[in-house]
Amino acid sequence: MSDNTAAKELNQEVSLSGEEVSSGATGEVLISVKDLKKHYKGDIHALDGITTDIRKGEVLVIIGPSGSGKSTFLRSLNLLERPTDGTITFEGTDITAPETDINKLRMKMGMVFQHFNLFPHLTILDNMTLAPRKLLKMSKPDAEAKARELLKKVALEDRAEAYPSQLSGGQKQRIAIVRALCMSPDVLLFDEPTSALDPEMVGEVLDVMKDLAKSGMTMAVVTHEMGFAKEVGTRVIFMDEGKIVEEGTPKEIFDSPKNERLQAFLAKVL
Repeated sequence: MSDNTAAKELNQEVSLSGEEVSSGATGEVLISVKDLKKHYKGDIHALDGITTDIRKGEVLVIIGPSGSGKSTFLRSLNLLERPTDGTITFEGTDITAPETDINKLRMKMGMVFQHFNLFPHLTILDNMTLAPRKLLKMSKPDAEAKARELLKKVALEDRAEAYPSQLSGGQKQRIAIVRALCMSPDVLLFDEPTSALDPEMVGEVLDVMKDLAKSGMTMAVVTHEMGFAKEVGTRVIFMDEGKIVEEGTPKEIFDSPKNERLQAFLAKVL
């Protein structure tokens, strides 16, 4: 991974509260997506008219088969993928408009990827404080104090001076999450955050995400972890062939699926 690739993802943060606060949408629309399309050469429609809203405090879980457009949709929300057509409005600003400063808006949209994207030559503490110091102009003592407090929340305070190569996959992903939190984002986007982990490490990462949901963090999560979708999601979207085929509460999606394609998918994964 190049430094440029990792730097592209360093746009994040919010305090990880230990309080048992029930998550749930407040009604205020944070992100509005209208008729979003992404076409590639060869008439490939990765996204074929996605329309949905993500509300403040919501935990939106996006499921579907491989190649259904899930990750393309998620990455489009902060323009890591540039849509071919349609609009994305974030906190009242059309981020697809040419004049929009997307880098400024990305600072409010944390992103957590499959493969951590930590700088290998920096300590964990330096990985976490780089973006707040460079982008938010935080002082080094303030940035380090916040980073250490977040590390404590995920039981990794003793790894502050370690390097990424000295951590397990689960530890690296927990670091990637709290690094995102160091920028106090208004929403966190998760692109299959457990898919690169050994099975025994998945639980420790999902526990951190559950705590975030309880704290009221707005989240959009692409995942194959159906248990997480059932337990933590406030709304579930099922995608296939670049479209939203069905959406609803976890109970509606998993207990009473209406669409035949969703029924077939769940029969294979549950």
